[in-house]
Amino acid sequence: MGKKYSSIITMVGMLLFQVGLLSCGSSTTEIAIVSNDEEKENPDIEPIAETFSGTIRDISSSELVAEMGIGWNLGNSFDVISKDKTDWGNPLPNGNIIKTVHEIGFKTLRVPITWRFNQEDIAPYIIEEAYLNRVQQVVNYGLKNKMHVIINVHHDEEWAKPTFDNEEMAKERLRSLWTQVAEKFKPYGDSLVFEILNEPRLIGSDNEWSGGTQEGRQVLNALNKTGVDAIRSTGGNNEKRHLMIPTYAASTLLIAMDDLVIPNDDANIIISLHSYFPWSFAGLAQDRWGSDSDKTQLRQEFDRIRDKWMVQEQRAVILGEWGSIVDNAKDDRLDYAGFYVKEATSRGLLTIVWDDGGNFQLLDRNSLTWVHGEIAEMIIQSAK
Repeated sequence: MGKKYSSIITMVGMLLFQVGLLSCGSSTTEIAIVSNDEEKENPDIEPIAETFSGTIRDISSSELVAEMGIGWNLGNSFDVISKDKTDWGNPLPNGNIIKTVHEIGFKTLRVPITWRFNQEDIAPYIIEEAYLNRVQQVVNYGLKNKMHVIINVHHDEEWAKPTFDNEEMAKERLRSLWTQVAEKFKPYGDSLVFEILNEPRLIGSDNEWSGGTQEGRQVLNALNKTGVDAIRSTGGNNEKRHLMIPTYAASTLLIAMDDLVIPNDDANIIISLHSYFPWSFAGLAQDRWGSDSDKTQLRQEFDRIRDKWMVQEQRAVILGEWGSIVDNAKDDRLDYAGFYVKEATSRGLLTIVWDDGGNFQLLDRNSLTWVHGEIAEMIIQSAK
């Protein structure tokens, strides 16, 4: 989800209210990398060279997800569609932000990352070292606070288009990207999870949010496999690292879920889905929420996800994005958050709330104050 979500709403209108939408400026400001002197002056800044070595335990993905705990998204930060990662109003990530998120009770940190502004657009598609270091720094902040961390490929649909014509180029670039990232984080233990893609889809197509086409879903399966194979091929901890793969657009529609193929039947694959359900409330603020019918429909959404993946396929699921915009009535948002998390958690579904610092804001990252702290606290309490 991002700052420019309104342009996507204009495009798709009310096409689907059961799909979690992600939409998301320009500047040439470089990502700031702290110096050694700055690190000494501010002990909260993790040295870039520090590596959090760990192990990949002999546990299932379901066991890992069960221990991860309620999550929070660092949205509209590294995923900004610009080289300037402050372009959408949030400060560059720092240790105090992550510490504040952890202290209120969040246990998992999801870090959405757009790579294309810091990656060569021709082979061999080298990622800027400074950008990888900055990502590593934020991963370290999460691990320093004993959190699980997820990093992904986010808002890179410009080159990762799921079409036959684009497939070979997209696979080559994705292979290079994940090989570089996996090598960077190879020593890290299973508290670090890689998410192959965010909401892979053909932007602007008629089926963008309705499960895609057969072609799109087929190419997505190839892209997911390419990313998984690239990570596994780096060896070490990455041979068994737990990975997340999405359906087309991370949709919970049955056609998208049914056509998803698990690469190599890999045992350590987690299903990545987004559910801003119902979108008419969560993303558009067109309806009130809280009736018996509203709750029944949301339960049915969770039941469909659980039955498909956890019961039939024996796969763990992470709902990597959900939430409601600030234009909704405050009481409705509070009730929705509590009900959503309680019902999802009772089914073994891990939820990671979307916080973009704007329309879905919970935390003001500039002042480090919880603008909607009562919702954050409701989320945390409802997950227990």
